[in-house]
Amino acid sequence: PFDADRKRMTTVHRLPAEPAAQPAAQPAALPAALRALADAPTPYVAFTKGAVDGLLPLCRAIWLNGATVPLDAQWLARIDAANEQMAQNGMRVLGLALRWQTEAAPLEDDLIFIGLTGMIDPPRPEVKTAVATCKAAGIRPIMITGDHPLTARFIAHDLGITDNQRVKTGQDLSRMTPEALAAAVREVSVYARVTPEHKLRIVEALQAQGQVVAMTGDGVNDSPALRKADIGIAMGITGTDVSKEASEMVLLDDNFATIVSAVEEGRAIYDNIRRFVKFSIAGNVGKVLVMLLAPLAGINVALLPLQLLWLNLLTDGLLGLGLGVEPAEPETMQRPPRAPQESLFSGGLTRHVVWVGLVIGLAALAVGALYRDPADPADNRWQTMIFTALAFMQMGQALASRSTRVALWSLGLLTNPVLLGLVAVTAVLQLLVLYVPFLDRFFEITPLSLGELLLCVALGVGMLLLIELEKAWLRRGEAA
Repeated sequence: PFDADRKRMTTVHRLPAEPAAQPAAQPAALPAALRALADAPTPYVAFTKGAVDGLLPLCRAIWLNGATVPLDAQWLARIDAANEQMAQNGMRVLGLALRWQTEAAPLEDDLIFIGLTGMIDPPRPEVKTAVATCKAAGIRPIMITGDHPLTARFIAHDLGITDNQRVKTGQDLSRMTPEALAAAVREVSVYARVTPEHKLRIVEALQAQGQVVAMTGDGVNDSPALRKADIGIAMGITGTDVSKEASEMVLLDDNFATIVSAVEEGRAIYDNIRRFVKFSIAGNVGKVLVMLLAPLAGINVALLPLQLLWLNLLTDGLLGLGLGVEPAEPETMQRPPRAPQESLFSGGLTRHVVWVGLVIGLAALAVGALYRDPADPADNRWQTMIFTALAFMQMGQALASRSTRVALWSLGLLTNPVLLGLVAVTAVLQLLVLYVPFLDRFFEITPLSLGELLLCVALGVGMLLLIELEKAWLRRGEAA
């Protein structure tokens, strides 16, 4: 059977006692082949196919025009030249040989070389684009193959995996010390004629440098490298059960471009988690400040428990759901990966939460103090203003929180219709609470005039614009 170390396989066939009838349409070389089989000295023949460089040392002769001739240095040079020429054109080259077989004789010794066959297995059209996307996203594609080094170099250059001619073979890796291998994996992105043991060494060398390694594989022998990698990815169609069990992911369509799409989706999910955390904590910081600082402004209870519960359900709940389905930003696959040890609150998230929470809390308190009439303790219009201002400021905050750096008008309002719809629903529900008679009594609030309502809406718009100014400041800092 085929073995990754030997890179060849042999099958034994019993020759028929009578030659089979020849088909009407036949290749030109078929009659000579049939005559050779008819004149076989033994009833068995062993056919071997495999890598040319591993097959030639086992051959003693070459099949030429229906007869065998010695495989001398001249023929070896011609075969090597043909092998390299085909490999340089991106072909996967197999050598073919045979041996007239007796039961006691070894299968792969004193072979007769038959010839070369070249196969073109072009990558899928979308792979080249996927490789370019990987590079833009700070992901380094590395090709590890059992093919001829020239074939690997041709395909890697065609796909844009590497722009140099450096290729390391399995023999090179076997001779390397750990220090030499560590230096090689920093620069070389194409490895050819490797064994599963070499794949494992490459993975370990990359991990030793702090790299996060995703490894693809389909065979039983790939299992150690798949298990060692940070993310093992098995082929769903061609992969063995053992390789799938050793992996964290199974690629159902065996398409490299799908891995890139999964990376983009993963980054989008992580970004959405950060958006929700940033939005929710900043809003709650604002509400906590209102409750804590209200006594300093001469207000005993700024918000009733039911009003707080409504705000948390309406803003943190509905609007947070909308941020959770934000599609990936245009720049998602144009930035380097985050460090594994990076905190969720890195990248200025803590600073943003603090200043947005302060603005929300202080603005709500200011508008409450503005409308509070100490001479009329029964008038709770000030409390309604705080309640409504908080709701509208968080609506503006939610719209602006769709991206950390990209302006809202650059993203487009309609690119997240779910959030836009939930903002509209939140606004309608807040207005119902304000102006439906039994609801305003239930929440113990006073209906606002048009001017008072517009002031609360203006605070929401102001919150949106302030966050957009922060984005512009961040973009300017990156450009500088």
